[in-house]
Amino acid sequence: MPPSDAHSAPKAVLVISSHVIRGSVGNRAAVFALETLGHPVWAVPTIILPWHPGHGPATRSVLPPDDFTLIIDDLCRAPWLGEIGAILTGYLGNAEQAGDIARLIGAVRQKNPDALYVCDPVMGDKGGLYVPEATARAIRDLLIPLASIATPNRFELEWMYGSALADNNDMMRAATALGPKRVLVTSAIAMMANATGNLLISGNNAMMAEHQEISNPPNGLGDLLAAVFLAQIMNGLSDEGALQKATSSVFEILTRTARRGADELVLESETTSLVRPFAMVQIRRIIQSTKNAANLNTPNKAGLSD
Repeated sequence: MPPSDAHSAPKAVLVISSHVIRGSVGNRAAVFALETLGHPVWAVPTIILPWHPGHGPATRSVLPPDDFTLIIDDLCRAPWLGEIGAILTGYLGNAEQAGDIARLIGAVRQKNPDALYVCDPVMGDKGGLYVPEATARAIRDLLIPLASIATPNRFELEWMYGSALADNNDMMRAATALGPKRVLVTSAIAMMANATGNLLISGNNAMMAEHQEISNPPNGLGDLLAAVFLAQIMNGLSDEGALQKATSSVFEILTRTARRGADELVLESETTSLVRPFAMVQIRRIIQSTKNAANLNTPNKAGLSD
């Protein structure tokens, strides 16, 4: 789908995350999705790996901090910086990168004050942190405060909030305290049986997109969801429309990957799932009281083929 204003050139997205040689995670997933949905991409690798560490031990190659700083310095003074309409960050190679990335976000916003910044705080899951705690703290303290949108999973939100989150009410409270205008929590607690959800909190509005849970999913779903959600917001969709479409796209690609028995997301054959997904998701509006209680209204089933 092209951006909503067909008469203007689409804004570029600056993506800063990991690069794997084999696989569909990090920059590999985000760049593919953003370009498929009509946005030029500037891609900065924070670390290079042969494959996702979940597949087994592999060499990690991170630029020396001074070299990473010099590259960021170059980008901060690039004459084309005004082309950038959004920044998306994911996995960091070390804690030092966060400060340099914050400088670059500031430089982009000097050229384009309306530039969105999506922080996907890739730091861990239910098994605990899988980055050094210093890196997690740098993401929380330096990057999250700059974000227009944050896309943590449930564990990452818990870690940044500093407390266990027993239910969606707790997650809404924690998301509001986090700071960004929009917080999209993945792996939230779905109301349907054998399902999972993406919980979007935006001001006083909250909604859940639910779909069937797929066991043993491949890596990269969070990277993909953050990129597709950003692209759909940039393409003019409402928060609800972007949530519906992004969730539908990711669920459809996940389902087709599982049917093929692939160990990586099959993005290369699923461009239609990004542009015109047909998977059905449940959208539940959540009403928040002043005490952060929530009541779940009747779900709306949305087919996202438009």
